[in-house]
Amino acid sequence: MVGKFSIKDLEKLSGIKAHTVRIWEQRYGILKPERTDTNIRWYNNDELKHLLNITFLYNNGYKISKIAAYKSDEITDEVNKIINTQINPCEQIDGLIISMVEMDEQRFEKIISTNILKNGFTNTIENVIYPFLHKIGIMWQTNCVNPAQEHFISNLIRQKLIVAIDGQIVKENTNSKKFVLFLPEMELHELSLLYFSYLLKSKGHIVTYLGQAVPIVDLQKVIEIKKPDYLISVFTQPLHSFEDYIKSLSKLLPKGSILLSGYQVIENTFKSPKNVKTFKTPTDLILLL
Repeated sequence: MVGKFSIKDLEKLSGIKAHTVRIWEQRYGILKPERTDTNIRWYNNDELKHLLNITFLYNNGYKISKIAAYKSDEITDEVNKIINTQINPCEQIDGLIISMVEMDEQRFEKIISTNILKNGFTNTIENVIYPFLHKIGIMWQTNCVNPAQEHFISNLIRQKLIVAIDGQIVKENTNSKKFVLFLPEMELHELSLLYFSYLLKSKGHIVTYLGQAVPIVDLQKVIEIKKPDYLISVFTQPLHSFEDYIKSLSKLLPKGSILLSGYQVIENTFKSPKNVKTFKTPTDLILLL
């Protein structure tokens, strides 16, 4: 249950072994778990947030004895000092986890803005945001993240991507190609597709972005109007008759190329039509082009 975490949940989320968490509790009193009727520890959201902040400091070289001497607000202040100056991707991912759990937009903004200024937008997305989203996926699997928290952080990332896309002024040239980007019906996870749109526009290509849950009949009409060179889509949700759907896509653009990514594409073994190619990462996409 979200908001009621076992010590194993804390281990998965913080990276601190359960045995170590128990020692910290006993020696320094940093956490104060509740107990079930059968004497099993459980922790609430505040305890999780507190441990994530402690872990962040610990991973940045603070001794646990020193951290234990801080008051809660002093720990938060120390974390914020590091976030404002630290650019190590691992620490930044931990900081984003904290900002998601606490639904702290200001902290998210500091982390992402600092990374973009120092490393650029592309490096920030691929080296910080992508690993962060992967970690959220693990948290989903272990039922350790609230849907509201996930929507909160996803929408903040989405806003960043849209602003970056709007900032791209496409100057057509002899190498410019026409792309239609879409997600199939029932598919709503568009962060990767938005990033692909940004990458393509930054390379001078012409992008028609259709977004979430596009019926194939509507896609056909767009293809007739736009006459694209490429279709790009991402599949993360299971799709009924997956292989038949891919064949239908192939027939919609017989003289063009269809580039597909996402968990369902990578994990599914299927006979791919000649004009359909798959890719795992944004770098793979650029290489395909």
